[in-house]
Amino acid sequence: MSKIIVITSGKGGVGKTTATANIGAALAVLGKKVALIDTDTGLRNLDLVLGLENHICYTLIDIVKSKISYDKALIRHPTYKNLYLIPTSQKYDKSALTGNDLIRICQSMKPDFDYILIDCPAGIEQGFKTAIAAANAAIIVTTPEMAALRDADKIVGELNRAELNDITLIINRIRPNMIQRNDMLDISDIKEILGIDVIGQLPDEEAIIKYTNKGQSVIEDKNSLSGKIFRNIALRICGQNIPIMNFYSQTTFWGKLKNLFKK
Repeated sequence: MSKIIVITSGKGGVGKTTATANIGAALAVLGKKVALIDTDTGLRNLDLVLGLENHICYTLIDIVKSKISYDKALIRHPTYKNLYLIPTSQKYDKSALTGNDLIRICQSMKPDFDYILIDCPAGIEQGFKTAIAAANAAIIVTTPEMAALRDADKIVGELNRAELNDITLIINRIRPNMIQRNDMLDISDIKEILGIDVIGQLPDEEAIIKYTNKGQSVIEDKNSLSGKIFRNIALRICGQNIPIMNFYSQTTFWGKLKNLFKK
């Protein structure tokens, strides 16, 4: 039976959809059968990130309206044969899908997939509540900025209220030079603020933008730090004990204290 993971953020624009696509691809490379579900009805970007925008015949809303069974809407990725997408519709708004709809669809999919990843809309309104309804785990994607962290903290509280307690964190767009200057929070600061385990931290790397714009996964780039990190995240999701990669030297307590007095 599959594990259903909602990938959420609170704040928009932090890289949640890109993370969903790359984690899905990395799990598929490990031999896991993976389904990605885009629940951002009305917008829909996961198909673009995966390079599947021209392959869409049916959507998540067609399944909800009982026009088709879920397998008719599945799009198989041409590169990753174990990776499938159910896109959502741009014609409807988020009220077209309810939590009960998503639970029903995921229950029917569970026997056929090892992992189901749900790409959650930004915010904490109906779209968020719908996306988390079927999940038994959550990955929060944030950036080391106070606005994003405040929204991530709000998401942690909402997930706890929904009794979804298997929560981990991805920190995206880290700039090592800013951390070394004490101008950006590091992993220890963020763990202390949010109180949840970090499953991966990603640099602000051009390769992610390059591959995302081409509709490809950055895990294809063997020289990309981000590609390696996404592959490691997939291994951790599968239960392997892989140390978190530290691609910057964290400032010590005394270093932070000296910087404080300098200011």
